[in-house]
Amino acid sequence: MLISNAYAQAANAAPPAMGESPLGYMFPILMIVVLYFLLIRPQMKRAKEHKTMVDAVSKGDEVITGGGIAGKVTELGDNYIQVEIAANTVVTVQKQTITAVLPKGTLKTL
Repeated sequence: MLISNAYAQAANAAPPAMGESPLGYMFPILMIVVLYFLLIRPQMKRAKEHKTMVDAVSKGDEVITGGGIAGKVTELGDNYIQVEIAANTVVTVQKQTITAVLPKGTLKTL
């Protein structure tokens, strides 16, 4: 009474035409191109710049880590560096955690 009957569609519906428009394929391709230029390419550029910055760190540079620790690099290793954060206080951090290299003299004397 309140719900009407649902009937299936006719079985003799025409199949899709053989020569469908290529516009149906353009939207997914366009979306992939847009995502590449808006998301993937800038991220790859940022990662390359970070790797260059980390590789250029040398002894005596003043750095900031991802955890917010600021200090002067005292020793370099392949994967780890030692950062002096206060007088006679040295911590070991991974190289990849460096987020910025500060200009010399930015930090006050430790």
